[in-house]
Amino acid sequence: MSWEFNKERLGEEELNKLKELGRLARGDILKMTTVAGSGHPGGSMSSIDIYLTLYHCANIYPDNPNYPERDRIVISHGHTSPGVYAALGRLGFFDLDSVISGFRKTGGIFEGHIERDVPGVEWSTGNLGQGLSAGCGFALAARVHKKNWQVFVVMGDGEQAKGQIGEARRFARKHTLTNITVIIDYNRIQLSGPLSEIMPQNIKENYQSDGWEVLEIDGHNYQEIYQALGQAVRNEKSPVMILAHTTMSKGISFMENKCQFHGMPLSLKQCRGALSQLNLEDDLEKYIDLRQAVETEKYRRKNPLWQINFDTGQPITYKAEDKMDNRGAFGRALKDLGERNCGREGRTPMVVLDCDLLSSVKTNGFADSYPTYFFEAGIQEHNTATVAGALSVEGIIAFFADFGVFGVDETYNQHRLNDINKANLKLICTHNGIDVGQDGKTHQCIDYVGIMRNLYGYKIIIPADPNQTDRAVRYLATQPGNFLLAAGRSKLPAILSEEGEPFFAGDYQFEYGKADLIRDGKDGAIIASGGMVHRAVKAGEILRERGYRVKVINVSCLSKLDRSTLQEAADTGVVVTYEDHNVHTGLGSIIADFLAENSLNPRFRKLGVVKYGGSGKPDELFKLQGLDLETLVDTVARLIKSE
Repeated sequence: MSWEFNKERLGEEELNKLKELGRLARGDILKMTTVAGSGHPGGSMSSIDIYLTLYHCANIYPDNPNYPERDRIVISHGHTSPGVYAALGRLGFFDLDSVISGFRKTGGIFEGHIERDVPGVEWSTGNLGQGLSAGCGFALAARVHKKNWQVFVVMGDGEQAKGQIGEARRFARKHTLTNITVIIDYNRIQLSGPLSEIMPQNIKENYQSDGWEVLEIDGHNYQEIYQALGQAVRNEKSPVMILAHTTMSKGISFMENKCQFHGMPLSLKQCRGALSQLNLEDDLEKYIDLRQAVETEKYRRKNPLWQINFDTGQPITYKAEDKMDNRGAFGRALKDLGERNCGREGRTPMVVLDCDLLSSVKTNGFADSYPTYFFEAGIQEHNTATVAGALSVEGIIAFFADFGVFGVDETYNQHRLNDINKANLKLICTHNGIDVGQDGKTHQCIDYVGIMRNLYGYKIIIPADPNQTDRAVRYLATQPGNFLLAAGRSKLPAILSEEGEPFFAGDYQFEYGKADLIRDGKDGAIIASGGMVHRAVKAGEILRERGYRVKVINVSCLSKLDRSTLQEAADTGVVVTYEDHNVHTGLGSIIADFLAENSLNPRFRKLGVVKYGGSGKPDELFKLQGLDLETLVDTVARLIKSE
């Protein structure tokens, strides 16, 4: 296939080919949903003519689905997977018999909502409203890589009610992403009824008011679809939205404009009648039999593993007299990474995204120095999380910095989809825990550990001081996969060794999953993380004055545990966890699980945040939560004495 949007019109032979493919593909959609006994045939049949034209004419290749300079096609309304699979199968991306018989089959790749494991699919979707944001990420990636690929985002009309789409529209216009084209399947039917009744919308006017050009076409007329796509690609002034007027379940008389067929397959009898209308063979029994043995694994797309060529530089060391917040240490490390890599020939590109918080999350130094690699998104966290995720799968090191309540709590669903898409995002969240202080409970993100541990692919880092922060930032920049680094707001003292030297300096190298024994002891163990570690060290000193020697252990990696160090902690007979997180879902619960699963039974207590905080200075708020030094010391001492 070659890129053909530069022609004035399609020839008769090509039009006839597409029309015939449309007839056949409608049969494929009906067969796969009927054989599976589930799926969404209606929207698939209203979108199929768009899919066939787009996949036929775009710069994509069935024999090389990972061609680096291919166009990127994002299907936002992922429930129309039968239409996507039928179009791709008809155009040679995989064997049609496999997809028709293997659709929604346990263990197969042709899932109910499209997955990036399928050749020709760029982004796993189904959570409506995120496709345009992913498209923005792919469009930005072309700019960063200085490539010319086009990005096409096909969307449903019902999902236009989603707020994230408005965020993405404005982002695309602000950053002049003229290489992005949206095509909306405007069939006016949603799952529960007509769009006008479910949620009336001014779709055309919304795009126009945000500065997009809008074209209107018959979404079943291949010539109009092709010409509109060509006009959109040639527009170098603004992104373009094509409003494609379509008919739900187009092509089958008894299905057309019936909302029940949005998400309901036909019965065998109904399907046979529909195949007859399309003048297609009734071979349903063949596919029912094939379904028992079909194998789809051979078609699984092998997404490229990007080679990272990145200069991490030399760590910055903060001494005992240097009071620095972890967010500040992140900002300095980030700017240093920019100096060593941005615009350097052969280096893996890095970008930073911000949501109107650059001076608070300390991305301002990078932004001032490297504006072409910095993207301001405004107060649009949902969109930004997805844009950053899509950027990160294109061989770009993407940093997204935000407050915890916005970067984690508000965008959990976006990070879940990033995780499913095997993204490579570096999420840096400041302003976490009760430590946020006087901003009050609405801004004190106490639940981020429990939330992000639900995601199987995210690694969580909570550095203990600026030195460990600096080294962790340099580490994660070169590591594949998604990371959350919780940087914290308050200024912290450098953690020192017993000899008075910075602990996380010198020969220290950050290693994910390794706990740090800050102080040794035999009478008990305090296990802490983040900004609580220096307090735990102080508590250890007080306990030593009282005659108790306790281990103080820093656990900075919350999704991989250092088993041997924790075993040694349990062997002391007393373990107390100490954290600025929800006591029910944070570090204490992680350690409790470890102890229980390994049949370890020390005297154990969890000290953490027990209720929402309020406005006040951090130390005052910690005291109200029972996280002050006196309570920590007394808790450890009582457990030791109870022996």
